[in-house]
Amino acid sequence: MKIAVLGTGGGVRAHIAKLADLGHEIHVGTRDPQATLARTEPDMMGTPPFKQFLSEHPGIELHTFGDAAARGEPVINGIDGHNAVAALAPLAAQLAGKTLIDYAVPYIYRHQPEHPWPTPWGIMPKLDPCDTDSLAEQIQRALPEAKVVKSFVTQEQTTVVDPKIIGGGDHTMFVAGDHADAKQQTTELLNSYGWTDVLDLGPLVCARGMEMYAHMHSAIGFGLGHQFGGHFGIKVVR
Repeated sequence: MKIAVLGTGGGVRAHIAKLADLGHEIHVGTRDPQATLARTEPDMMGTPPFKQFLSEHPGIELHTFGDAAARGEPVINGIDGHNAVAALAPLAAQLAGKTLIDYAVPYIYRHQPEHPWPTPWGIMPKLDPCDTDSLAEQIQRALPEAKVVKSFVTQEQTTVVDPKIIGGGDHTMFVAGDHADAKQQTTELLNSYGWTDVLDLGPLVCARGMEMYAHMHSAIGFGLGHQFGGHFGIKVVR
């Protein structure tokens, strides 16, 4: 299957490597391929330059966002949440009718809150939108002919692509969206990653809860002694 992955950060790389191992043809999208390949320094999270990752994973193709989106389905959105809508909106034609799996968190970094939440790596970013809207819904409004599914967002992406590293895989992943066929396609991809418990939360509005869970994910990680989220599972017992 030809699958497009948008973004080049650490989470995206987990999906690229896993999908390649599963035998899929992967098309990676970035804003400016030449600029991405020219970078020689780690990003803000300490992730090595993408050129180094490509050298370790031959056969992966790097395109602009639009060219990658045109070549694959499903399309996985790993673009930074603050920039996702602006980056995706021009891709309406390439994404029309396609499943777009969004795992971005709408974080605003370097803000000045009245009551800051100190973390091991700085002030906790704030969520925007929050409560009365979600990033996934904003993306769906910007791309009315795409089929947006919110998923993957409640876990570290290295756990998403390999759930069995936690409790043998006995934990829960969530999907939400307004298109049953797109949620089914997302669930099938999750099954191929090794997920056996995928809970459909319902319409895309439920993405609000999934995105707001990002703070709880961090809090649990800190409680477990991890600096950045960490690997652990959430199981819905029913």
